[in-house]
Amino acid sequence: MRLLTDEDKTKYKEFLSHHPRCNFQQSLEWGEVKTSWNKEVILSEDENGQMRGSLCVWIRKIPLFGNLMYSPRGPVCDIYDEKVMADLTEGVNEIVKKYKAFVYRMEPDVLKSDEKFREIVENNGYKIKDDSQDFKDEIQPRFVFQLNIKDKTEDEVFSGFHSKTRYNIRLANKKGVVIKEGRREDLKDFHKIMEETGKRDDFIIRSLAYFEKMYDCLYPEHMKLLMAYHEDKPIAGIIPIMYGKKTWYLYGASSNSHRNLMPNYLLQWTMIKEAIQKGHEVYDFRGVSGVVDEHHPQYGLYRFKKGFGAEFTEFVGEVYMPYRPLLYKLYKLAEKAFRSLRTMKKKILGRK
Repeated sequence: MRLLTDEDKTKYKEFLSHHPRCNFQQSLEWGEVKTSWNKEVILSEDENGQMRGSLCVWIRKIPLFGNLMYSPRGPVCDIYDEKVMADLTEGVNEIVKKYKAFVYRMEPDVLKSDEKFREIVENNGYKIKDDSQDFKDEIQPRFVFQLNIKDKTEDEVFSGFHSKTRYNIRLANKKGVVIKEGRREDLKDFHKIMEETGKRDDFIIRSLAYFEKMYDCLYPEHMKLLMAYHEDKPIAGIIPIMYGKKTWYLYGASSNSHRNLMPNYLLQWTMIKEAIQKGHEVYDFRGVSGVVDEHHPQYGLYRFKKGFGAEFTEFVGEVYMPYRPLLYKLYKLAEKAFRSLRTMKKKILGRK
């Protein structure tokens, strides 16, 4: 076990992009977007010095509590290789000492039903919290829709969509919706539409500066901006992320007007086709609520993503190591209170 150095960066990017457990949130490029965190990358190598596992760890100072360590969607390795998992955990323990952290958390994209993985991480001293149902309960979504596009043609994928989804894609084409790839300056239009979406669907949005930072760090290799137009007016947009053989639908926005033209359906199909052309294996629609109830406020999002024939997937949740358990419990209470206050403030401001 050792930590990544500047000399390793090219080799690490190559390792990540070719590994079946590749995730953009474990990349150095994504780390450049998240400038408010310090980062360390733990490497596990074989006897010949070849990388066999990695774990990108983010470190952030939390006022009153100290340093929190977090890995989004790690580790990148054979998760059933006990030696590698122990090696990476040893690296976590070293970084904890370096930063005097009170907790280490990771949210791997490992199925909740994977009992072998659960046994391995618990044997390494981790605890598992996998009872959350909604977006706000964890940093990464536990429930996602993933579309398998490996070795499939466009016709095969399209035929797997729900009939209503296929109809809406054709309707958008028929009504004159045009999809164009946007540039950095088009992020302003995207952000304006995102503000409309946030107010309509009651969620907090990122700043324009954040999306510009994403563009500067990730475009063109790992990020795209696709915009939908009707009569030359921007009416919707999406931001997908590409890394290795996977594409993730990260952000989407649609204006309150022209929603009847179904631009979001055509945007998704356009990006799915591009992922197929790139030879990607997975198109990840990202998060939905775990509460599958037509009366739930997020049910429309669930129905939209399900319509593309993607598989409803539940991940294991938060895997964590509380180095100062009492302090971590207090932090979790404070975190929950902060989220509640933020939601309350947003509702109060929304009424004014």
